[in-house]
Amino acid sequence: MSTNILIHSTRFLVLLLAQIFLFNNIDFLGFVNPYVYILFILLYPVNSNQLLFLLLSFFLGISIDFFSDSGGIHAAACLVTAFIRPVILKFSFGVSYDYNNVKVSNTPFGSRLTYISFLVVIHHLVLFNLEVFNFNHTILILKSTLFSSIFTILLCMVFMILFSKRST
Repeated sequence: MSTNILIHSTRFLVLLLAQIFLFNNIDFLGFVNPYVYILFILLYPVNSNQLLFLLLSFFLGISIDFFSDSGGIHAAACLVTAFIRPVILKFSFGVSYDYNNVKVSNTPFGSRLTYISFLVVIHHLVLFNLEVFNFNHTILILKSTLFSSIFTILLCMVFMILFSKRST
């Protein structure tokens, strides 16, 4: 139990610091930004306390907002993503999710990609809608969501492959 707390605490801090000091400084073509801190939400255990999960997701987002001076948009996007996650888990993994035996790193590639893609797109859509907050710029919102989502999904998949435990 304490090992899991240590692993998730370390993941939280590493992703937070990586986002603040490294990934927030990447701005490709003016609208493509990777938000890899969402990996914490994606990889959080399925069978854990949901209230704690929502609080940690909010704290992660508000921490990013504090260092990015973004006024709460990351906190809102993280909270929406954490709240909708059970629906996406059930859609992506089906019966496995019903029995709480889903471990994202051990799932088939297609299901994992579906799960990550849906949550990242939802997160980014909420994030960019709140950032722009003007329906006259719908094309900009959709363009930013699409390209940032693609970049974030690729990075998340690479990190999950690189840092997954190898079973021998």
